[in-house]
Amino acid sequence: MGAQQQVADSFVELYGAAPEGVWAAPGRVNLIGEHTDYNDGFVMPFALPHLALAAVSRRDDGVLRLHSADIDAGVTELRLDDLVPESDKNWTAYPAGVVWALREAGHAVTGADIHLTSTVPAGAGLSSSAALEVVVALALNDLYELGLKRWQLARLCQRAENVYVGAPTGIMDQTASACCEEGHALFLDTRDLSQKQIPFDLAAEGMRLLVVDTQVKHAHSDGEYGKRRAGCEKGAALLGVDALRDIAYADLDAALERLGDDEEVRRLVRHVVTEDERVEQVVALLESGDTRAIGPVLIAGHASLRDDFRISAPELDLVVDTALASGALGARMTGGGFGGSAIVLAEATDVEAITKSVQDAFAAAGFTAPRVFEAVPSAGARRLN
Repeated sequence: MGAQQQVADSFVELYGAAPEGVWAAPGRVNLIGEHTDYNDGFVMPFALPHLALAAVSRRDDGVLRLHSADIDAGVTELRLDDLVPESDKNWTAYPAGVVWALREAGHAVTGADIHLTSTVPAGAGLSSSAALEVVVALALNDLYELGLKRWQLARLCQRAENVYVGAPTGIMDQTASACCEEGHALFLDTRDLSQKQIPFDLAAEGMRLLVVDTQVKHAHSDGEYGKRRAGCEKGAALLGVDALRDIAYADLDAALERLGDDEEVRRLVRHVVTEDERVEQVVALLESGDTRAIGPVLIAGHASLRDDFRISAPELDLVVDTALASGALGARMTGGGFGGSAIVLAEATDVEAITKSVQDAFAAAGFTAPRVFEAVPSAGARRLN
């Protein structure tokens, strides 16, 4: 039985009637552009084939009922009028936050029955939370005929995560889940939300992109993420700009000079400005058909995240170092950091050897065995029936 049918059947068991529809929204992996999104910069994610699925029906009594096939718990029932930011520390905060954000923005959502399931690995830096938010937002947009565009849904989902959940994330994850296209990476300017779909079909060129989930869990609402965001904002204020996006790459040395001996802020600024430049380099290389040449740009991105932003982890560094020593074209950590996943760009013929090398290296280091899978640029959120 397909996952779509399964989620619909489970909905019937839970709520006693068929859902009005089933929707899907993917996780994402970020090719390049890390911690640039909350600095008004550039990012380049693509959607994964891993999906959050939601079977949903409307209600008109101000009640929201939530259930997940992936959590060992019964149905959670909430009253819409009782939804208050940062009041919920459970998984239910993500879908409930979306309903709260829609209503706060003036949209007449009067309740819903929702059953969810997801194949996006949680805590792996692949945006499992954004997938949950976007699938609920898209379903309610369709069912209540709200007429919101994809980028508007992404904005509302970000607000749900920032304000309702209390995690200070940027706009990239939700936009990727809502807007990506199959066979493409999404070049997104997070300041004006302008988008460009960049063809990214590695299989056609004899390459693969592997995701290596280190199984080291991270949580965004932890203080380290907020600390770096605050440091970036401090750097922008000291330099007299709205956001670090406004520091041109050519002016970086002069900007660092002006920051004097504040070593931490200097490092954060240097990462963001060079990372924006790396995104533009990757776009130019992909558009010119020189895909293999993005490998060194990915490597430079990892070094910057490790040494300047200081958010890597021993497991992530081991993936990158081992993959490169085994012939990978490029590799870097991806996502928020402190664990999660790394990506590896490789010739298709080298995938097996690289995967084995990484697994052997983890075993030798006494780390939990990593989960390795191929990342295929996939379609964004959609209604399935």
